[in-house]
Amino acid sequence: MAVYTKLSKADISEFLSEFEVGKLTSFKGIEEGIENTNYLIQTPAEKFILTVFEKRTKAEDVPYFMKLTEWLSDRGIPCPRPIHRKDGRVIGEVAGKPAVLVQFLEGQGRPNVTHYHIRQLGALVANLHLAAADFPMERPNALSLSGWQELFTRVEKKADSITPGLAKLMGDEIDFLAKNWPKDLPAGTVHTDLFPDNVFFKRDDLSGVIDFYFSCRDFWMYDLLICLNAWCFNGLHQFVPARARILLQSYHGVRLILPEERAVIPVLGRGAALRFLLTRTYDWLHRDAGAVVTPKDPLEYVAKLKFYHERNPLSPL
Repeated sequence: MAVYTKLSKADISEFLSEFEVGKLTSFKGIEEGIENTNYLIQTPAEKFILTVFEKRTKAEDVPYFMKLTEWLSDRGIPCPRPIHRKDGRVIGEVAGKPAVLVQFLEGQGRPNVTHYHIRQLGALVANLHLAAADFPMERPNALSLSGWQELFTRVEKKADSITPGLAKLMGDEIDFLAKNWPKDLPAGTVHTDLFPDNVFFKRDDLSGVIDFYFSCRDFWMYDLLICLNAWCFNGLHQFVPARARILLQSYHGVRLILPEERAVIPVLGRGAALRFLLTRTYDWLHRDAGAVVTPKDPLEYVAKLKFYHERNPLSPL
Protein backbone atom coordinates (compact mmCIF):
# COMPACT_ATOMS: atom_id res chain seq x y z
CA MET A 1 0.00 0.00 0.00
CA ALA A 2 1.10 3.54 -0.70
CA VAL A 3 -0.13 6.87 -2.08
CA TYR A 4 0.60 7.49 -5.76
CA THR A 5 -2.74 9.06 -6.71
CA LYS A 6 -3.64 12.03 -4.53
CA LEU A 7 -7.39 12.31 -4.10
CA SER A 8 -9.44 15.22 -2.80
CA LYS A 9 -12.47 15.04 -0.55
CA ALA A 10 -14.64 15.71 -3.62
CA ASP A 11 -12.99 12.81 -5.53
CA ILE A 12 -13.65 10.36 -2.73
CA SER A 13 -17.17 11.62 -2.02
CA GLU A 14 -18.10 11.15 -5.67
CA PHE A 15 -16.66 7.62 -5.62
CA LEU A 16 -18.56 6.75 -2.43
CA SER A 17 -21.84 8.01 -3.89
CA GLU A 18 -21.96 4.79 -5.92
CA PHE A 19 -22.16 2.74 -2.68
CA GLU A 20 -24.70 2.44 0.13
CA VAL A 21 -22.16 3.29 2.83
CA GLY A 22 -23.13 6.78 3.92
CA LYS A 23 -21.31 10.05 3.43
CA LEU A 24 -17.59 10.60 3.85
CA THR A 25 -16.62 11.99 7.25
CA SER A 26 -12.81 11.71 6.99
CA PHE A 27 -10.06 10.11 4.92
CA LYS A 28 -6.32 9.52 5.21
CA GLY A 29 -3.72 8.24 2.75
CA ILE A 30 -1.89 5.09 3.86
CA GLU A 31 1.84 5.38 3.20
CA GLU A 32 2.88 1.80 4.01
CA GLY A 33 3.47 -0.55 1.09
CA ILE A 34 4.62 -0.26 -2.48
CA GLU A 35 2.13 -1.22 -5.18
CA ASN A 36 -1.22 0.59 -5.05
CA THR A 37 -2.74 3.77 -3.62
CA ASN A 38 -4.77 3.25 -0.45
CA TYR A 39 -6.93 5.51 1.68
CA LEU A 40 -8.55 4.83 5.03
CA ILE A 41 -12.15 5.98 4.68
CA GLN A 42 -14.45 6.86 7.57
CA THR A 43 -18.23 7.13 7.22
CA PRO A 44 -20.69 7.71 10.08
CA ALA A 45 -21.09 3.97 10.68
CA GLU A 46 -17.98 2.20 9.39
CA LYS A 47 -14.40 2.33 8.15
CA PHE A 48 -13.32 1.10 4.72
CA ILE A 49 -10.21 0.94 2.58
CA LEU A 50 -10.32 2.58 -0.86
CA THR A 51 -7.72 1.04 -3.18
CA VAL A 52 -6.69 2.65 -6.47
CA PHE A 53 -4.82 0.21 -8.71
CA GLU A 54 -1.46 1.35 -10.09
CA LYS A 55 1.85 0.17 -11.53
CA ARG A 56 2.10 -3.62 -11.96
CA THR A 57 -1.58 -4.30 -11.28
CA LYS A 58 -3.39 -4.84 -14.57
CA ALA A 59 -7.00 -3.67 -14.75
CA GLU A 60 -8.07 -7.04 -16.20
CA ASP A 61 -6.72 -8.81 -13.09
CA VAL A 62 -8.79 -6.82 -10.61
CA PRO A 63 -11.97 -8.99 -10.94
CA TYR A 64 -9.86 -12.04 -10.08
CA PHE A 65 -8.57 -10.42 -6.89
CA MET A 66 -12.03 -9.31 -5.80
CA LYS A 67 -13.69 -12.66 -6.46
CA LEU A 68 -10.85 -14.44 -4.64
CA THR A 69 -11.13 -12.39 -1.47
CA GLU A 70 -14.91 -12.80 -1.47
CA TRP A 71 -14.47 -16.56 -1.98
CA LEU A 72 -11.96 -16.85 0.87
CA SER A 73 -14.01 -14.69 3.21
CA ASP A 74 -17.01 -16.97 2.62
CA ARG A 75 -14.80 -19.89 3.71
CA GLY A 76 -13.58 -18.41 6.94
CA ILE A 77 -10.31 -16.77 5.89
CA PRO A 78 -10.20 -13.34 7.60
CA CYS A 79 -9.60 -11.15 4.55
CA PRO A 80 -11.26 -7.90 3.42
CA ARG A 81 -14.52 -8.47 1.56
CA PRO A 82 -15.14 -6.16 -1.41
CA ILE A 83 -18.10 -3.80 -1.02
CA HIS A 84 -20.65 -3.95 -3.83
CA ARG A 85 -21.82 -0.78 -5.52
CA LYS A 86 -25.48 0.17 -5.95
CA ASP A 87 -25.38 -1.34 -9.45
CA GLY A 88 -24.08 -4.66 -8.08
CA ARG A 89 -20.57 -4.25 -9.44
CA VAL A 90 -17.48 -4.18 -7.26
CA ILE A 91 -15.00 -2.27 -9.41
CA GLY A 92 -15.43 1.46 -9.96
CA GLU A 93 -13.17 4.26 -11.10
CA VAL A 94 -11.54 7.29 -9.52
CA ALA A 95 -9.04 9.69 -11.09
CA GLY A 96 -9.33 7.66 -14.29
CA LYS A 97 -8.07 4.46 -12.62
CA PRO A 98 -9.82 1.28 -11.46
CA ALA A 99 -10.66 1.39 -7.76
CA VAL A 100 -12.48 -0.68 -5.16
CA LEU A 101 -13.88 -0.23 -1.68
CA VAL A 102 -13.18 -3.07 0.73
CA GLN A 103 -13.91 -3.99 4.31
CA PHE A 104 -11.63 -2.52 6.98
CA LEU A 105 -10.01 -5.17 9.16
CA GLU A 106 -9.15 -4.45 12.77
CA GLY A 107 -5.61 -5.13 13.93
CA GLN A 108 -2.13 -4.27 12.77
CA GLY A 109 1.00 -5.87 11.37
CA ARG A 110 3.53 -7.21 13.85
CA PRO A 111 6.90 -5.46 14.10
CA ASN A 112 7.93 -7.77 16.97
CA VAL A 113 7.38 -11.34 15.86
CA THR A 114 6.96 -14.10 18.47
CA HIS A 115 6.66 -17.87 18.15
CA TYR A 116 2.95 -17.51 18.93
CA HIS A 117 2.49 -15.29 15.88
CA ILE A 118 4.47 -17.69 13.67
CA ARG A 119 2.38 -20.66 14.81
CA GLN A 120 -0.82 -18.86 13.82
CA LEU A 121 0.72 -17.79 10.52
CA GLY A 122 1.60 -21.36 9.51
CA ALA A 123 -1.95 -22.54 10.11
CA LEU A 124 -3.37 -19.52 8.27
CA VAL A 125 -1.28 -20.19 5.15
CA ALA A 126 -2.31 -23.86 5.06
CA ASN A 127 -5.98 -23.03 5.61
CA LEU A 128 -5.81 -20.35 2.90
CA HIS A 129 -4.33 -22.85 0.44
CA LEU A 130 -7.03 -25.42 1.21
CA ALA A 131 -9.85 -22.86 1.11
CA ALA A 132 -8.71 -21.69 -2.35
CA ALA A 133 -8.00 -25.16 -3.71
CA ASP A 134 -11.24 -25.24 -5.70
CA PHE A 135 -11.41 -21.54 -6.53
CA PRO A 136 -12.66 -21.63 -10.15
CA MET A 137 -10.57 -18.78 -11.59
CA GLU A 138 -6.88 -18.96 -12.46
CA ARG A 139 -4.19 -16.33 -12.85
CA PRO A 140 -0.63 -17.30 -13.84
CA ASN A 141 2.25 -15.99 -11.76
CA ALA A 142 3.73 -13.09 -13.72
CA LEU A 143 6.63 -12.96 -11.27
CA SER A 144 8.02 -16.44 -11.74
CA LEU A 145 10.92 -17.57 -13.97
CA SER A 146 10.00 -15.65 -17.14
CA GLY A 147 9.01 -12.58 -15.14
CA TRP A 148 12.29 -12.64 -13.22
CA GLN A 149 14.26 -12.62 -16.44
CA GLU A 150 12.24 -9.71 -17.80
CA LEU A 151 12.75 -7.69 -14.61
CA PHE A 152 16.45 -8.48 -14.62
CA THR A 153 16.89 -7.06 -18.12
CA ARG A 154 15.29 -3.81 -16.88
CA VAL A 155 17.60 -3.39 -13.88
CA GLU A 156 20.84 -5.10 -14.97
CA LYS A 157 22.68 -1.99 -16.18
CA LYS A 158 22.04 0.07 -13.04
CA ALA A 159 21.91 -2.66 -10.39
CA ASP A 160 25.54 -2.21 -9.32
CA SER A 161 24.76 1.38 -8.34
CA ILE A 162 22.97 -0.14 -5.34
CA THR A 163 25.86 -2.44 -4.42
CA PRO A 164 28.79 -3.73 -6.49
CA GLY A 165 28.23 -7.19 -7.94
CA LEU A 166 24.43 -7.12 -7.63
CA ALA A 167 23.84 -7.64 -11.35
CA LYS A 168 26.08 -10.72 -11.45
CA LEU A 169 24.45 -12.14 -8.32
CA MET A 170 20.98 -11.84 -9.83
CA GLY A 171 22.03 -13.08 -13.26
CA ASP A 172 23.77 -16.15 -11.82
CA GLU A 173 20.74 -16.88 -9.67
CA ILE A 174 18.35 -16.75 -12.61
CA ASP A 175 20.59 -19.20 -14.47
CA PHE A 176 20.62 -21.57 -11.50
CA LEU A 177 16.86 -21.44 -10.99
CA ALA A 178 16.13 -21.92 -14.69
CA LYS A 179 17.98 -25.25 -14.44
CA ASN A 180 16.73 -26.35 -11.03
CA TRP A 181 13.19 -24.98 -10.57
CA PRO A 182 10.79 -27.87 -9.79
CA LYS A 183 8.07 -28.74 -12.28
CA ASP A 184 5.62 -31.02 -10.45
CA LEU A 185 4.62 -29.96 -6.94
CA PRO A 186 1.20 -29.51 -5.31
CA ALA A 187 -0.12 -26.16 -6.49
CA GLY A 188 -3.14 -23.92 -6.26
CA THR A 189 -4.16 -20.34 -5.62
CA VAL A 190 -1.56 -18.63 -3.42
CA HIS A 191 -1.07 -15.18 -1.86
CA THR A 192 2.70 -14.68 -2.64
CA ASP A 193 3.03 -11.51 -0.50
CA LEU A 194 2.44 -12.60 3.09
CA PHE A 195 4.79 -10.17 4.78
CA PRO A 196 4.32 -9.06 8.43
CA ASP A 197 2.63 -5.83 7.31
CA ASN A 198 0.02 -7.86 5.39
CA VAL A 199 -1.00 -10.07 8.32
CA PHE A 200 -2.92 -8.37 11.13
CA PHE A 201 -3.01 -9.28 14.79
CA LYS A 202 -5.31 -7.97 17.50
CA ARG A 203 -4.04 -8.49 21.04
CA ASP A 204 -1.59 -11.06 19.62
CA ASP A 205 -4.31 -13.11 17.91
CA LEU A 206 -4.36 -13.22 14.13
CA SER A 207 -7.25 -11.06 12.91
CA GLY A 208 -6.80 -10.66 9.16
CA VAL A 209 -4.77 -10.98 6.00
CA ILE A 210 -4.73 -8.28 3.32
CA ASP A 211 -3.15 -7.28 0.00
CA PHE A 212 -4.03 -10.15 -2.32
CA TYR A 213 -2.90 -8.23 -5.40
CA PHE A 214 -0.13 -10.66 -6.34
CA SER A 215 -2.30 -13.74 -5.86
CA CYS A 216 -1.98 -16.34 -8.59
CA ARG A 217 -1.55 -20.04 -9.20
CA ASP A 218 1.79 -21.45 -8.08
CA PHE A 219 3.32 -24.09 -5.83
CA TRP A 220 1.94 -24.06 -2.30
CA MET A 221 5.43 -24.52 -0.90
CA TYR A 222 6.73 -21.54 -2.86
CA ASP A 223 4.13 -19.40 -1.09
CA LEU A 224 5.21 -20.84 2.26
CA LEU A 225 8.88 -20.08 1.49
CA ILE A 226 7.96 -16.46 0.76
CA CYS A 227 6.50 -16.40 4.29
CA LEU A 228 9.57 -18.10 5.72
CA ASN A 229 11.88 -15.50 4.15
CA ALA A 230 9.70 -12.65 5.41
CA TRP A 231 9.12 -13.89 8.96
CA CYS A 232 11.99 -16.21 9.91
CA PHE A 233 14.94 -13.81 9.73
CA ASN A 234 15.66 -11.22 12.42
CA GLY A 235 16.21 -7.48 12.05
CA LEU A 236 19.83 -8.10 11.05
CA HIS A 237 18.62 -10.44 8.27
CA GLN A 238 19.96 -13.47 10.14
CA PHE A 239 18.07 -16.76 9.91
CA VAL A 240 16.14 -17.81 13.05
CA PRO A 241 15.81 -21.63 12.90
CA ALA A 242 13.19 -21.86 15.69
CA ARG A 243 10.80 -19.62 13.78
CA ALA A 244 11.21 -21.67 10.61
CA ARG A 245 10.60 -24.95 12.45
CA ILE A 246 7.42 -23.60 14.02
CA LEU A 247 6.16 -22.21 10.71
CA LEU A 248 6.68 -25.50 8.87
CA GLN A 249 5.30 -27.62 11.72
CA SER A 250 2.20 -25.44 12.06
CA TYR A 251 1.55 -25.56 8.31
CA HIS A 252 2.17 -29.32 8.26
CA GLY A 253 -0.40 -29.76 11.04
CA VAL A 254 -3.11 -28.50 8.67
CA ARG A 255 -1.81 -29.63 5.26
CA LEU A 256 0.83 -32.34 5.08
CA ILE A 257 4.11 -31.26 3.49
CA LEU A 258 5.11 -34.05 1.13
CA PRO A 259 8.67 -35.41 1.02
CA GLU A 260 9.16 -34.10 -2.53
CA GLU A 261 8.14 -30.62 -1.34
CA ARG A 262 10.50 -30.71 1.62
CA ALA A 263 13.38 -31.80 -0.64
CA VAL A 264 13.24 -28.62 -2.73
CA ILE A 265 12.80 -26.12 0.10
CA PRO A 266 16.28 -24.60 -0.49
CA VAL A 267 15.57 -24.07 -4.21
CA LEU A 268 12.14 -22.56 -3.53
CA GLY A 269 13.70 -20.36 -0.87
CA ARG A 270 16.21 -19.05 -3.39
CA GLY A 271 13.43 -18.27 -5.86
CA ALA A 272 11.37 -16.57 -3.17
CA ALA A 273 14.38 -14.42 -2.23
CA LEU A 274 15.24 -13.56 -5.83
CA ARG A 275 11.68 -12.50 -6.61
CA PHE A 276 11.75 -9.77 -3.95
CA LEU A 277 15.34 -8.81 -4.63
CA LEU A 278 14.37 -8.11 -8.24
CA THR A 279 11.17 -6.16 -7.53
CA ARG A 280 12.80 -4.14 -4.75
CA THR A 281 15.74 -3.37 -7.02
CA TYR A 282 13.38 -2.21 -9.77
CA ASP A 283 11.40 -0.02 -7.35
CA TRP A 284 14.61 1.43 -5.90
CA LEU A 285 15.85 2.40 -9.35
CA HIS A 286 12.48 3.69 -10.63
CA ARG A 287 11.19 5.91 -7.85
CA ASP A 288 8.16 8.12 -8.47
CA ALA A 289 9.19 11.53 -7.16
CA GLY A 290 5.58 12.58 -6.66
CA ALA A 291 4.50 9.50 -4.72
CA VAL A 292 4.14 9.25 -0.95
CA VAL A 293 5.99 5.95 -0.60
CA THR A 294 9.28 4.67 0.78
CA PRO A 295 10.95 2.00 -1.39
CA LYS A 296 12.03 -1.09 0.53
CA ASP A 297 15.71 -1.96 0.81
CA PRO A 298 16.83 -4.53 -1.80
CA LEU A 299 19.91 -5.43 0.25
CA GLU A 300 17.74 -7.24 2.78
CA TYR A 301 17.11 -9.83 0.11
CA VAL A 302 20.75 -9.97 -0.95
CA ALA A 303 21.48 -11.24 2.57
CA LYS A 304 18.61 -13.73 2.45
CA LEU A 305 19.57 -15.00 -0.99
CA LYS A 306 23.17 -15.55 0.09
CA PHE A 307 21.91 -17.52 3.08
CA TYR A 308 20.57 -20.13 0.67
CA HIS A 309 23.98 -20.44 -0.97
CA GLU A 310 25.17 -22.30 2.10
CA ARG A 311 25.11 -26.09 1.81
CA ASN A 312 21.58 -27.30 2.58
CA PRO A 313 20.92 -24.48 5.07
CA LEU A 314 17.42 -25.74 5.89
CA SER A 315 18.18 -29.47 5.95
CA PRO A 316 17.63 -29.82 9.76
CA LEU A 317 14.08 -28.49 9.34
